[in-house]
Amino acid sequence: MVENILQVAGLQGWYGESHVLHGVGLEIGRGELVTLLGRNGAGKTTTLKSIMGILEKRLGSVRFENRETVGLPSDQIARLGIAYCPEERGIFSSLDVEENLLLPPVVRPGGMSLADIYGLFPNLQERRRSQGTKLSGGEQQMLSIGRTLRTGASLLLLDEPTEGLAPVVVQRIGEVIRQLKARGFTILLVEQNFRFAATVADRHYVMEDGRVVDMVVAADVAQSAAKIQAYLGV
Repeated sequence: MVENILQVAGLQGWYGESHVLHGVGLEIGRGELVTLLGRNGAGKTTTLKSIMGILEKRLGSVRFENRETVGLPSDQIARLGIAYCPEERGIFSSLDVEENLLLPPVVRPGGMSLADIYGLFPNLQERRRSQGTKLSGGEQQMLSIGRTLRTGASLLLLDEPTEGLAPVVVQRIGEVIRQLKARGFTILLVEQNFRFAATVADRHYVMEDGRVVDMVVAADVAQSAAKIQAYLGV
């Protein structure tokens, strides 16, 4: 039986006065790749931010490696071994690619070296002296993911990594995500593109209105396709 690295139960979350999460519950086993699916506004990104501790207010339970993290500030949560890769990527325009990669602190041993990251993303090595914002959208996404890999985090929270990217770049991001899983990373992936998500994930959680309403394992995706499409409105 796979050990759960993350256990979320009864998670409530707010933006100011707006109550967005209404009792989210999910579990992720060590080394699993799990997606959060749902329409826009379902609460997927808010769930990632809440796990990372960067919501204004959250209640409930988020246990990482059997340690309760609700109540901890986001920097302490990061030091436990969780890294968040936001949809907006957060590239620093005044820094070149390599400086962006070196910016986040190493929080735990076991992070990937620059050479390892360049091995995963050869484009970044070729562009290592380019300003971060002069990269293509796909290269910026690679840089955003690459930056998290130095930190020593074992759980990666990836928010819409394929959003707005050309199909050939989406394919490359998928290859990298599968390589990261093979290296032992645990990944929680928010993704609108179910066709892409189905190629990489072990399981899919479906969200509606700030709640997890279903869970589908990879082996059942084909027979559950109509149900999933109904959830996603596609």
